Amino acid sequence: MTNKVTLIATAAMGLEAIVAKEIRELGYGEVTVENGKVIFEADIRAIPRCNLWLRTADRLKLQVGEFHAYSYDELFEQTKALPWEQFIPEDGSFPVTGKSHKSKLYSVPDCQSIVKKAIVEKLKQKHGIASWLQETGATYKIEVALLKDKVSLTIDTSGAGLHKRGYRVNQGEAPLKETLAAALVKLTNWRYDEPFYDLFCGSGTIPIEAALIGQNIAPGFNRSFAAEEWGFIPSSLWDQSLEEAEDLAEYDKQLTIFGSDLNPKMTEISRENALEAGLADLIEWKQMQATDFHSKLEGGYIVSNPPYGERIGDKQQVEAMYTELGKVLKDYPTWNIYILTANEQFEQLFGRKASKKRKLFNAFIRTDYYQYFGQRK
Repeated sequence: MTNKVTLIATAAMGLEAIVAKEIRELGYGEVTVENGKVIFEADIRAIPRCNLWLRTADRLKLQVGEFHAYSYDELFEQTKALPWEQFIPEDGSFPVTGKSHKSKLYSVPDCQSIVKKAIVEKLKQKHGIASWLQETGATYKIEVALLKDKVSLTIDTSGAGLHKRGYRVNQGEAPLKETLAAALVKLTNWRYDEPFYDLFCGSGTIPIEAALIGQNIAPGFNRSFAAEEWGFIPSSLWDQSLEEAEDLAEYDKQLTIFGSDLNPKMTEISRENALEAGLADLIEWKQMQATDFHSKLEGGYIVSNPPYGERIGDKQQVEAMYTELGKVLKDYPTWNIYILTANEQFEQLFGRKASKKRKLFNAFIRTDYYQYFGQRK
């Protein structure tokens, strides 16, 4: 088994550069950024480390091979030629998922079936098995992805998506993904010693992610990953990575983080989620209307994902709230304000043009991240 592997960190559209920066900060310098993914080479210790530390990636995949295929025979033979035995043991379970876009091999079920057969043949040959593979061991979830006749074969190392930190015991109707919440925080210049507010906290995701960032707590510290069961990654590497995460956490850092919401049920849910994340004493939750915001502090950061007003009955009410919020926050010129919304009229309603805006996707909703930089104190 070679110690070097090719890894792919998948990302929501618009977050690829942030994921790439995180990977570089972990010490993996040579990265290739493509739509929806960041590709890099590393030793196998990167599998536990990246799963533990990547805040904004959706999942981490191990790339077994990449090639062009224009026929099912080519797909079979080139898949079979790959070193599957280096990763999957004779009792390994390896379900195959797939997707195809603008490729001659457009039937996803056929591609999945052919890839499965090719891997079975290779493993039987290499492990010296004449009968069926039992597949009773650890899971190695394989994906065959075709794009313009280029085939990428990967194994998912994460299991549940990396947004599943393990702290969300409850949530509202349209919760913000933890990975996007972390990205919203990382796209600011916020430092742990500055006040941080979310005026529409919902289930508390943005303040909780800010607290994890502020204390440098690895987001995957309290969950498990599919690759923990894989034989070719020594358990000692997982132990070392967990020890590193524990050593780097700065639990003694004092943070000033607030989350508020109009709905008292949501502030209670936020409190429960923060408790589950081990951050109960770090974040102050308050039931209030966003337009009642008031602070005597000289400056800070407001990072929020307010209602978008997409439903017809809500639109007028939400837009009126944007206007009122703009009037209230105008009295805080030294504060940095970051608002994520799908409402294209936000700047006009808020009453001023953003210093900068960035296109992001909240699930499948195209949004803009409006950034208002505060005056220097």
